[in-house]
Amino acid sequence: MRLLLSAVGRLKNGAERELADRYLDLLQKTGRGIGLTDIEVLEIKDSRAQEVGRRQLEEAIALANVIPDGAITVVLDSRGESLDSAAIAGEIRAWRDSGRDAVVFVIGGPDGLGEEVKRRADFTLSFGAATWPHQLVRIMLLEQLYRAATILAGHPYHRA
Repeated sequence: MRLLLSAVGRLKNGAERELADRYLDLLQKTGRGIGLTDIEVLEIKDSRAQEVGRRQLEEAIALANVIPDGAITVVLDSRGESLDSAAIAGEIRAWRDSGRDAVVFVIGGPDGLGEEVKRRADFTLSFGAATWPHQLVRIMLLEQLYRAATILAGHPYHRA
C-alpha cells in the first residue's frame, strides 16, 4: 500500500527538516517489511492570496490534485478523532488489509484546511485540541506513522 503525506508548506533546512527526514527514513525502512511501499511526502506550495478563504480554497485545490483516485484520505484537524498509537496502527493495518492502493494523510497550512478537503476525508485524525504549528504536526505524524509501523512489525520501539 502506498503511504503519502501531503502537506501545505515546505520545511526549511534545519532541525525540523532533519527530524522529519529521520522519521521518514525510519518509516520507509520499517514500512517495507509490513507492506507499506512508496512512502513519500508531497509538499504543496502555500497560497499567497490575501484572504484566508481564498488561501484555503487554492490550497484545497492543490491538495486535491495530489490525492490518488480511490485513496483513503485522512485529514489532520483538531476536531478529529484522537487515537492512541496502537489504534493508529490498527487503522493502518485495516486500510492495508482492505486492499486499497493508497492512504493519504493531509496537513493544512497556517490557516488550516478548507471545508472542501475536510468533507472529502474518510477519516479525521486529531493530535489534541491544542493548535500546533503545521511543521510540527508533520513531524508528529511521521513519528506516529513510524511508531505504528514498528507496532505492526513487532519491533520494540513502542512501549505503552
